[in-house]
Amino acid sequence: ETATLAVMIEDTGSGMTEEVLARAFDPFFTTKAEGTGLGMSIARSVVDLHGGTLTVQSRVGNGTRVQIKLPVQP
Repeated sequence: ETATLAVMIEDTGSGMTEEVLARAFDPFFTTKAEGTGLGMSIARSVVDLHGGTLTVQSRVGNGTRVQIKLPVQP
């Protein structure tokens, strides 16, 4: 079994609606007036290229949790 490194980033902000969460990894999708909307898309691509996973859980009013799991090479 491959060892895994897990990193969790969590906030207590306003959270995301299901509609926003469903599009969070779409290139150029943003809810902000400024920005490119590429951050989450690029982050997931980099993690995928390294054989890992990037997942997001969010609830409106309860914040957001991002988890990155990467395989550890000996």
